[in-house]
Amino acid sequence: MDSTVWVAILTGGTAILAGWVTSLGNARAARIQAEASARAQHHAQIREARRTAYLEFLEQAHITGELYYRLGDVYIQLAQPDEQLEKIQELRNALRDAYDPLARCARVVLLEGPEAVAARAEAVIQATTDANGALWYIAQGAPEGRSRFDSAHQVFRDRLEIFIETARATIGTP
Repeated sequence: MDSTVWVAILTGGTAILAGWVTSLGNARAARIQAEASARAQHHAQIREARRTAYLEFLEQAHITGELYYRLGDVYIQLAQPDEQLEKIQELRNALRDAYDPLARCARVVLLEGPEAVAARAEAVIQATTDANGALWYIAQGAPEGRSRFDSAHQVFRDRLEIFIETARATIGTP
């Protein structure tokens, strides 16, 4: 055999080997790209689910907070104790109706996580329970009822603010 044939065989073999190595590299790069894309998509889905859960929780907490603010209106707008008591009872009923959706949203936050945000949502629920309980003391005519409620309402607002800060800080983490 002539050296030209050997050069041709060697060149052809090298080309085949180079093509095979290139296709392996391309396949590996494509697999890595697909995995990265799947991870990014999964992260985006988690982020969106959390965001939705947090927003729904905040919406329900806002409804509860609005009902708490109405207590001040009762004292400003109504002078008669009987009228005040009637409006306070209406507020208690509205708060009872608002509690279940808020608690449901807190459970969704607990499910979606992360743990720090879930703990803050549970703290808001506890503050809601305390404020609603304090409103009962007002309805019973307890002398310390109003100050007890005002204190519990402030705790509710503080814990809600902490929830918001924690949720904002963790919304992008997987």
